[in-house]
Amino acid sequence: MKKVVIGVIVAIILIIVIGVLGVVMFYNSSLKPIAESDSNEIVVEIKEGSTASDIAKVLEENNLIKSALVFKIYTKLNDVSGMQAGTYKLNQNMSVEKIIENLQKGTDYFPDEFNITFVEGKNMRWIASTIAEKTNNTEDDVFNKLSDKEYIKTLINKYWFLTDDILDENIYYPLEGYLFPDTYTFENQDVTVETIFTAMLDQMEKKLADYKEEIQNQGFSVHKVLTVASIVELEAARVEDRSGVASVLYNRLKKNMALGSDVTTYYAIKVDMSERDLYQSELNRYNPYNTRGPKMEGKLPIGPISMVGIESIEAALKPKDTNYLYFVADKDGKIYFAETSSEHDKNIEKLQNSGMWYTYN
Repeated sequence: MKKVVIGVIVAIILIIVIGVLGVVMFYNSSLKPIAESDSNEIVVEIKEGSTASDIAKVLEENNLIKSALVFKIYTKLNDVSGMQAGTYKLNQNMSVEKIIENLQKGTDYFPDEFNITFVEGKNMRWIASTIAEKTNNTEDDVFNKLSDKEYIKTLINKYWFLTDDILDENIYYPLEGYLFPDTYTFENQDVTVETIFTAMLDQMEKKLADYKEEIQNQGFSVHKVLTVASIVELEAARVEDRSGVASVLYNRLKKNMALGSDVTTYYAIKVDMSERDLYQSELNRYNPYNTRGPKMEGKLPIGPISMVGIESIEAALKPKDTNYLYFVADKDGKIYFAETSSEHDKNIEKLQNSGMWYTYN
């Protein structure tokens, strides 16, 4: 009789052990990825306020985990917290641990995200047109935001490099020259103009941080640096010419000469350089942007005229040490420098004779 009882007990113990081992194996197996190699990316949405049970159900329904029950047990045993709501792109080769790690990081997947590239040398009209083309905003949305003085004042309070200089009533667009040209990623085409401006201003803040002390030590204002840099950006197609162009600008300012920069005239009359040549009447017309016009001796334009890259900012801060007072570019962007007007006239004559000179109608 005793042998029978012992046998039954042993059998029960074996069943329990086998059962426990089976549960452990099932548990461990359920923590592994659905697919080890061949895998599919699946987009899931975890809604605000979801519990571990809710999340487990979503993951199981989307064939990302083997068992919702095991997922819930795992979160309990490991005291898992901090899983965030959002839209995620998860993979079937992810383990339960890896999936939870993604949910805790909040690494959202935005299926509608897109890029906008803003290019050096382009002005605010081009920026507005690009925003209108790439997003659900209109050009008027951009210009209306730029004309909102209270909004601009909040930016001045937020960013150290923005000052009351940009509030001058003669400035066309307060943020001209202050938005850093780069490629930016946004969640979807409903992105606001404010969000775009913030991203570009944040990037400018990062880029200028390395030069903040230098700007202050040289007694420059950021407004002046960016204004010079914007002229350099448009006048010098080649990076190696930029510090030379900057030297001409500073040398002429010191001598109380007009800068005589065509790119400022184009900006003043709101015509892009690719559209046509300038008329002599436009060159001669006063405008605080037009350095070819009257009453502009020894003056910079009232503000920047384009987006600027780092090379142009560096040229504005570190101009080449020269006696150059003149430069002229041919139609291919090559620049010819001169110290005297007679030397400059000879450069122009060479360009005219070679068919490389811009003519004005």
